[in-house]
Amino acid sequence: MTGGNFPIIPETITVHLGAPDAPAQNVTVPFADYIKNVASSEIYPTWPESAIRANILAQISFALNRVYTEYYRSRGYDFDITNSTAIDQSFVYGRDIFDNISQIVDEIFNDYIRREGAVEPLFAQYCNGTTVTCAGLSQWGTVPLAEAGATPFAILQNYFGSTITLVRDAPVGGVTESYPGIALRPGTSGNEIRRIQLQLNRISANYPSIPKITNPDGIYGTETEEAVREFQRIFTLTPDGIIGRATWYAIQRIYGGVKRLSELASEGISPEDIAYLRETTLEEGDSGTGVRELQYLLAFVGNFVGTVPVIAVDGQFGSATRAAVEAFQQAYGLPVTGIVDTVTWNTLYNAYRGQYASLPENFFAGAVQPYPGFVLRVGTRGEEVRTLQRYLNEIARTYPSIPTLTEDGIFGAGTADAVRAYQRLSGIEPSGTVGAQTWQSVTDTYSDLVKGAQASGTQFGGTIA
Repeated sequence: MTGGNFPIIPETITVHLGAPDAPAQNVTVPFADYIKNVASSEIYPTWPESAIRANILAQISFALNRVYTEYYRSRGYDFDITNSTAIDQSFVYGRDIFDNISQIVDEIFNDYIRREGAVEPLFAQYCNGTTVTCAGLSQWGTVPLAEAGATPFAILQNYFGSTITLVRDAPVGGVTESYPGIALRPGTSGNEIRRIQLQLNRISANYPSIPKITNPDGIYGTETEEAVREFQRIFTLTPDGIIGRATWYAIQRIYGGVKRLSELASEGISPEDIAYLRETTLEEGDSGTGVRELQYLLAFVGNFVGTVPVIAVDGQFGSATRAAVEAFQQAYGLPVTGIVDTVTWNTLYNAYRGQYASLPENFFAGAVQPYPGFVLRVGTRGEEVRTLQRYLNEIARTYPSIPTLTEDGIFGAGTADAVRAYQRLSGIEPSGTVGAQTWQSVTDTYSDLVKGAQASGTQFGGTIA
């Protein structure tokens, strides 16, 4: 669970039994057991159930925010949270757990609060409301609200506002650090690069000497290197333009700080800030958009890696797709499972981007351009956007409900409207963004229309008498 992905619930959490810099023991416990301990240490089992549930949801969100933002790990600590009540939550290692609290936590431990339009779990600040008051939830204050009939969510809205939402049944998985494990340097590409590009652009709003990266496309080019070097100079790191562990976590720490991710008034991480990642596995029997994107990438890579078969893009994960996945995993030294987990997906994506970027400039002359490997959305600039606009304009000649665009290479509101119009015509969810499925559909339609309008040397154009 890291700040570059959509949140998952960690299987375990590591707690430092003291203040951050105090020489104290670290204990790693199942996440649900941690919440049961915190709830049993901070609230009373005799409170109304709505009050108990509201408090537990706040405790879950608080802890998940610490894990998701890597608040302590980005500062060099080897734990996720402390038991210091001055800054974190009360956790008494080895204490008894109240039965009713245990039952409630088992039911809702993978639910959490977030703001509308944000991704990260809300930093749900709270205090007891008697000896200590704060801007967030009052634990004792939840009791009269519950006694008056307020639901758990209404109690939370009372303290955190009407813009919160409740995420239910979030997936559970192992906690992994966000650092990719290898240094990122000029010439590399992938999800991690786009994540850093987006983060540096946000940091540059507070530190304007860091140059903007005009197109966060996941490719480590000259602009990205200049931004990294300036960041390193500002924060007294070796200005080598290489993103090793120290630079990676310095960026995470400063990004979290400027966006106030660990504050109640967080700026929030929007879905558009999240890199192009899959959060669930894909395997035989699955179908839909995710499978189409997988097949698209596999088919492209298969044109360059002879052992990977080129497969049809039909959205059905059948035996042929499984065989292609296994061949790809074999070729790239991954466990050959036929299942697309995060590691397989990211390796495939990086292979796609690397092969795409290495093609000669005129490679696509006379042919439609394949998906560039990153989602095009409002704010994206470049030749890929210009190409998309050209394709949409050609399609609009046949389908006038699609607005005509200026082919300026800038993905603005007008381009988003045209994309939505096309998506509605094609039965694709009208998101206004262009991923692999929409790109392939646009290029297929464009190609069919262009080829259908072209006459061979022996053909004459039709006339109307």
